[in-house]
Amino acid sequence: MTAKIIDGKKIAAEIRASVKRETVLLKEKGITPGLAVVLVGDDPASKVYVGQKEKGCLEAGFASFLHKLPGTATQKELLALIDQLNGDGAVHGILVQLPLPPQIDPDTILAAIKPEKDVDGFHPVNMGRLVAGLPASEPCTPKGIMRLLKSTGIPLAGKNAVIVGRSNIVGKPVALMLLAESATVTVCHSKTEDLAGHVRRADILVAAVGRPRFITADMVKEGAVVIDVGINRLDEGLVGDVDFGPASEKASWITPVPGGVGPMTIAMLLENTLEQAKKLVK
Repeated sequence: MTAKIIDGKKIAAEIRASVKRETVLLKEKGITPGLAVVLVGDDPASKVYVGQKEKGCLEAGFASFLHKLPGTATQKELLALIDQLNGDGAVHGILVQLPLPPQIDPDTILAAIKPEKDVDGFHPVNMGRLVAGLPASEPCTPKGIMRLLKSTGIPLAGKNAVIVGRSNIVGKPVALMLLAESATVTVCHSKTEDLAGHVRRADILVAAVGRPRFITADMVKEGAVVIDVGINRLDEGLVGDVDFGPASEKASWITPVPGGVGPMTIAMLLENTLEQAKKLVK
């Protein structure tokens, strides 16, 4: 068996085109979706991500508000900016780029964003609503993963889903979303005994551990759907958490790195921002 490729780049482009079309209609009603991105310091990777988000906003027809603070900024200064953005009617989504400098507590910052403007889906209220199965602003990468899984047409109900990695950003939210689709979910992590044994039982495998080629082909069940969230920079280029070549000979569907999960994150960010702006339509 050779796996079919889940083309995240293509699916993300379709979502972004849909967002752009809806934005045109929303503007006719006098509402322009607005996303505020806050960058603290000069982390090179963060600057790249922020640039991609700004470009995505402009392509979608959004209003883009970029706020840059120096790496020496205090938590009080950042909280004051967030308070200002919370009260700005032109801003429908607020995103504070992580990581933050050591003098700033990220949990305090994320909790300061109004839940309805939390388009990253990390506010405790939105996470709590996700746990309770209530409508919420869903974290972008997990939401993108679910969209990729559904693009295969394979029903998720009743499937054994295994997630390798328990982060608040990917692992935990994906587990909750898969539970909501009636999958049977196992979350594996660094303390899991017989991790390979758990992974071999997966009909749906989500690898989000941050270790290059950690998931080897002998760990992949024949016919499994494999979602590789890993982005690991090696001398040879970007590789995922899954040993792609050999694993693709056993999986039925698999995401590549790059071009799989990555493009979906910004597409979901734009969609989340649009959804918040649409709530203003009377």
